[in-house]
Amino acid sequence: MTAVPLPRPSSQSSDDHSDASGEVTPVFALKELVARLHREQHKIQDLLSSLGFALRSFNNLNQFLELIPLMATRVTDADGSALVLLKQNGQVRLEQLHCQGNLRGADIRKAIETATNKLRETSLKTSPQTPAVLAQFDRKETSTQERGLAILDEQVTQYLGPDIHLFGTAILIKQVERGRLYVFSRDPEYTWTETRQKLVRLVADQTGVAIANDELTVELRKKERLDRELEIGAEIQQRLLPRQCPKIPGIELAARCQPANRVGGDYYDFIPTSPHHQGSFDKDEQRETEAQKQKKLPTQESLVSNQESPDGRWAIVIGDVMGKGVPAGLLMTMTRGMLRAEVLNGHSPSRILQHLNQVMYADLENSHRFVTLFYSEYNLQTRILYYSNAAHNPPFLWQASTRSVKRLDTLGMLIGLDANSQYEEGQVQLALGDTLIYYTDGFTEAANDRGERFDEENLLRAFERACQHCQGSQTILDYLFEQVQQFIGPGNRNGDDMTLVVMQIVPPANS
Repeated sequence: MTAVPLPRPSSQSSDDHSDASGEVTPVFALKELVARLHREQHKIQDLLSSLGFALRSFNNLNQFLELIPLMATRVTDADGSALVLLKQNGQVRLEQLHCQGNLRGADIRKAIETATNKLRETSLKTSPQTPAVLAQFDRKETSTQERGLAILDEQVTQYLGPDIHLFGTAILIKQVERGRLYVFSRDPEYTWTETRQKLVRLVADQTGVAIANDELTVELRKKERLDRELEIGAEIQQRLLPRQCPKIPGIELAARCQPANRVGGDYYDFIPTSPHHQGSFDKDEQRETEAQKQKKLPTQESLVSNQESPDGRWAIVIGDVMGKGVPAGLLMTMTRGMLRAEVLNGHSPSRILQHLNQVMYADLENSHRFVTLFYSEYNLQTRILYYSNAAHNPPFLWQASTRSVKRLDTLGMLIGLDANSQYEEGQVQLALGDTLIYYTDGFTEAANDRGERFDEENLLRAFERACQHCQGSQTILDYLFEQVQQFIGPGNRNGDDMTLVVMQIVPPANS
């Protein structure tokens, strides 16, 4: 810092402060310089303390911004200061203004407003920017927005006139200029020393920090609201999936849906084909849920109900909506409602898929998504499984008599691909000990750290081992999930929803 020549001391202290020739002594000049440094240091400390207190104390950003021009004016011994910020739409607005002494705030406000209006009318490509004007400001121009602010600097200088000394520095948020902090003085002897410029930059930097913190707080609140909405959506979706497997004479069921996100697009269901039976099953689910709340029954993981459903046909369904997250979850919910309504009409599996496709086609086409679905109906008296496939992964059937596995598949297009799609139908005779698994592609597409996929062959081999060595559908289900988890690696999470339903033919309870 360069020392400024001091005024001549009074005659009363000339003996202490000047030599015989009347010149200021070096010792006195040094003392004055040290005192000035102390004053500057205290001023910076007071500034930092005030800014820190304001940042900690003010929950409202506007309260903090009101202090900025006043603080910038005082720490630089200037006559006034103005804070100009950019709106989100790119327009410039005068945020706060502070003036004192013989500097009229109305003139400053008018000059800035005139400059902003001129900025809107001026083309950025043709506007002149003279070095004499740009030298008054602290910037590096790298974007259209920054060039626009440079034009604002030029226009403010032009409309204020040569009698006002002006210095401006950028308000930076994440390295992007979001506004200007201007400081003014009418004193003809006023100069923008390096110290004053640093103080203005310091105030501007703290302003940027306050604005950035406020924006982060707003984003955090939005994220918290979104997280809560996702939690509600996930809870609703989990309630739409069966909260238990029905206990049906002659078959044993186990199922699990493991979404990649809180809301997923996988779907499975157990639907009594009779309206009377369906209502009975829904009541059983409700009673089971109330009992779980009172901790009288096992949780959903056990998937066991103490209520037996009447004899007849039961639909076992599994599906997958293309995609993940909330959109897929919404379509899954729509699919469930429409399918349950269609099942009550008593049509064959192929006709049910055909009608479902026709009803859902328009909505799926608008959403640019599709649904794969495998629909089957099991007759408890004949042990015949009727099924139809809409391009879903074919279930595997372990036949105990031959100790071999076969795929259950029929031709059929995705739900929502073509409004006139036709679906074929198949049937298979089941026997005691036979086991089926219905699964979604999250199983076969699960990948490990090397990028290798679990694929159908690995699932088939694991299923064969499970049927040979595991007892019960729940044990088989747990084993298959463990095999996939070991494949992708401990602690890793699959990137897609995984759903598995295991159905095993067992002797009826009363036999």
